[in-house]
Amino acid sequence: MKDAMDIPTYQDMLDAHERIKPHIRRTPIRTSDYLNELAGAQLFFKCENFQEPGAFKVRGAANAVFGLSDEQAARGVATHSSGNHASCLSYAAMLRGIPCNVVMPRTAPQAKKDTVRRYGGVITECEPSTSSREATFAEVQARTGGDFVHPYNDPRVIAGQGTCANELIEQVDGLDAVVAPIGGGGMISGTCLTLSTLAPEVKVIAAEPEQADDAYRSFKAGHIIADDAPKTVADGLLVPLKDLTWHFVKNHVSEIYTASDAEIVDAMKLIWKHLRIVMEPSSAVPLATILKNPEAFAGQRVGIIVTGGNVDLDKLPWI
Repeated sequence: MKDAMDIPTYQDMLDAHERIKPHIRRTPIRTSDYLNELAGAQLFFKCENFQEPGAFKVRGAANAVFGLSDEQAARGVATHSSGNHASCLSYAAMLRGIPCNVVMPRTAPQAKKDTVRRYGGVITECEPSTSSREATFAEVQARTGGDFVHPYNDPRVIAGQGTCANELIEQVDGLDAVVAPIGGGGMISGTCLTLSTLAPEVKVIAAEPEQADDAYRSFKAGHIIADDAPKTVADGLLVPLKDLTWHFVKNHVSEIYTASDAEIVDAMKLIWKHLRIVMEPSSAVPLATILKNPEAFAGQRVGIIVTGGNVDLDKLPWI
């Protein structure tokens, strides 16, 4: 792996897009007249839930996996993840025919564990805290020797995630802002990487759950504040910023807004009903924050990245 503070460039994003195009989908844009009226803005939803593994993270995972030399690839890859990075890395590894070992919290949704195993990933469970996750992973990597592909604090991963905004700008003209969820900050960092060069006039805004608002507090304090084990319905946004993603957040993000779990669930229901797509709670946070802060988006053209659609249908948050 490249050094964690080897900051990826716009050219790295372009190279990543060429590398991963055979292995990902160019996901569609969806709109809703009802949601536009509700928000008082034109909303353009970039549907990364339509990727084969169900999440945007296949972009960064595929860039890392297909960028390995044959010698590196023979040892496989390894990571820790609460779900979507695990399944996407397993998928990319399956496509290349190499092993993938994953550390996942025992509390991760069963649907996400099932997806990892379907793609051939080998799961080692840990307790649902950052400290347990990192300690368990150290043991797994020492045993397997796989190349560590961090879920977000990896320049290859960020360059891959940046390809989503590259497509979005080609698909929708005249955007005023792009809003994406923030947990560890991989998607936001990739969005900043791309837009700061390709469309610097477009604001990058992050959306976060109130019950896991460490990125918001970091943004206001000017330094990383990390929570060890936050709890929120948006289970994909539980991890803290790291040095590489913090670089992009502090230098390029215009604002971070938060929403309560109840507001996130309400937004999730609106999207299921009016866009008629399956998406997970983490993906509803952007709409929740837009509806909560209408004055910040009034009359604007806003891109929203729907980051994933891997939900346990037996445990929907409104049941």
